Amino acid sequence: MDKYVSIRFSVLTAPEKPFQPQVKADVTQLESIYPLYLNNKAAQPNADLEVTDKFTGEVAFRCAQADAQTINQAIAGAVAATEPMARMASYERQAVLQHCVEQFRARFDELAYALCVEAGKPIRDAEGEVGRLIDTFRIAAEESVRMTGEVQPLDISARAKGYQGMWKRVPIGPCSFISPFNFPLNLAAHKIAPAIAVGCPFVMKPASRTPLGALIMGEVLSQTNLPEGAFSILPAHRDGADLFTTDDRLKLLSFTGSPEVGWDLKARSGKKKVVLELGGNAAVIIDRDADLSDALDRVIFGAFYQSGQSCIGVQRILIHDEVYEAFRDLLVARTKSLIAGDPKNRETFVGPMISDSEAGRLEAWIEEAVGLGATLLCGGQRDGRVLAATLLENVDPKAQLNVEEAFGPVAILARFSSFDEALEMVNDSKFGLQAGIFTRDLFKMFDAWDRLEVGGVVINDVPSYRVDNMPYGGVKDSGLGREGIRFAMEDMSEIRNLIVRRN
Repeated sequence: MDKYVSIRFSVLTAPEKPFQPQVKADVTQLESIYPLYLNNKAAQPNADLEVTDKFTGEVAFRCAQADAQTINQAIAGAVAATEPMARMASYERQAVLQHCVEQFRARFDELAYALCVEAGKPIRDAEGEVGRLIDTFRIAAEESVRMTGEVQPLDISARAKGYQGMWKRVPIGPCSFISPFNFPLNLAAHKIAPAIAVGCPFVMKPASRTPLGALIMGEVLSQTNLPEGAFSILPAHRDGADLFTTDDRLKLLSFTGSPEVGWDLKARSGKKKVVLELGGNAAVIIDRDADLSDALDRVIFGAFYQSGQSCIGVQRILIHDEVYEAFRDLLVARTKSLIAGDPKNRETFVGPMISDSEAGRLEAWIEEAVGLGATLLCGGQRDGRVLAATLLENVDPKAQLNVEEAFGPVAILARFSSFDEALEMVNDSKFGLQAGIFTRDLFKMFDAWDRLEVGGVVINDVPSYRVDNMPYGGVKDSGLGREGIRFAMEDMSEIRNLIVRRN
């Protein structure tokens, strides 16, 4: 008898349509110059940082750029704010977060348009990210009043008779945050919101290519009664930003970005705690009992949403021999129908990549794979920063498309003949962020959960699925620690014991 038992899963997913404001504003332009935020206040020391419209390549706006002296002032301010932040009542921190939720809802269209321009994110994806920004701050507001501890009996032996213990969590202190370009709102929110919820002052370096979302968050936070020095949001050139990593006054570094940069920062971070959310080359398994129509819709989304620029985007598609040709043909046909181009167009599914150099890198990887014997099933064409949605099969195991993180609208197909083989193929990677499996088999689900070397296993959906309250993060080269508000709050706090001798 087959060791696997068949069962049909009903997977609950969050609604795809995000919160929509009742009155939609006509937002079609941005300010020309934006300030940075130093110790809670807007400052305009310069307008040195040019930020381009990622589709047109034209300068969309300028913003202030911090130098080492400014970063030093910000860290000093955070140190000074440590005690006042820790002494804020839970309801006061909650009120700050609720204010943010209200303001982000009111500025929904502005935030989405800014994201579309600075990141080149298709407008529908941009609106989805604003919805997640709101969710993340709302969850943090709820968690801010749930910082509980525990009473612990200590009289486990005669020598501890009469002793009682209890513990609580206290803020770790000033935090350093470095956020990436691909989710400028939500990934910054996953650092800022839990820091406020737990009572930690922070300094943040948003990605220089996409700083505006974080700066708008800074503007909203500047309207609150957070203690002076509670936050600074400082676009800065990477070469001048070592203090975010090396300064010993900072007690935690949380970085989201490329593995090469992340592990280097950890090596130079000193004694502070480090949380790394890094890259991946996520795999999805299409087993022989999968609903191919459902899997098709989700794999198209997972591989090509955000123009493929997601660390949990579908990169490796592993398909059972019995359904390989059928699923491949469906996938190629659907992929060819995707519209690539201007992200401001609501029909666009694949927008520009973040830069010409990144688009050129991925085009070169496609050419390398074809040169090593891969079959190009569709796509491969590039027009500036816009790379058409691309699928390949028979990719050499040593090709960069198989080994490294593509971080663009490219996915590769491979066959497997047994579920054990598929699990081994998923694990044959230096990365381990998330994996997806389309199966109706209960035993296979638990087998995968036990054996896959990843931070999350997603059943009957793609690895690209994330809800903002879940523990999210990876293993191996994909990082250290977990995000998700409650879990980030644990990283941003420390346990403090109280021991009482009662006789």
